[in-house]
Amino acid sequence: MRKSQVIRTTKETEIKIELSIDGTGNAEIDTGVGFLDHMLTLFAVHGLFDLSIKAKGDLHVDFHHTVEDVGIGLGLAFSKALKDMKGINRYGFQIIPMEEALCEVAVDICNRPYLVFHCHFPTEKIGAFDTELVEEFLRAFVVNGGITLHVNVRYGKNSHHMAEAIFKALGRSMDQASKIDKKRDGIPSSKGVL
Repeated sequence: MRKSQVIRTTKETEIKIELSIDGTGNAEIDTGVGFLDHMLTLFAVHGLFDLSIKAKGDLHVDFHHTVEDVGIGLGLAFSKALKDMKGINRYGFQIIPMEEALCEVAVDICNRPYLVFHCHFPTEKIGAFDTELVEEFLRAFVVNGGITLHVNVRYGKNSHHMAEAIFKALGRSMDQASKIDKKRDGIPSSKGVL
């Protein structure tokens, strides 16, 4: 089982994450940010990751530090659990509809972090959650996970549906990319290293 634990404490947040890549989609998420909890639950369930996240942050300021630091921790958790990345598929791709919204996600687990984010939310907030924090979370996740991630929301009218499609597609893409390919003996690169 590919598992990891990340504990990260700063003056702004305290975060504990436990991840099992080869899980069944069991999610126990408590960040203090309800919408983020919902998105990370979708990510775990659709990615079939067992994921436990407990976070305390300076929510009296705003949600930014907590959202970003959870993204950092989750990226580190994947990097730690994947270890040397031997035998993984490396690439994952999904197109996910959520009612009127359609999202395309492609990932490359390659130790070259990069985010391309094409999504224009029609609202600035989803409840109390700033929609700009979706991109902030993803950037923190890819930088600390060594992941190239392209997110393209092709269309949508409801910000909640658009964000939901992103996290579902990300979960399924990460599941596909992190799976072990039984035909592959070593690192999935012609260079022999990622």
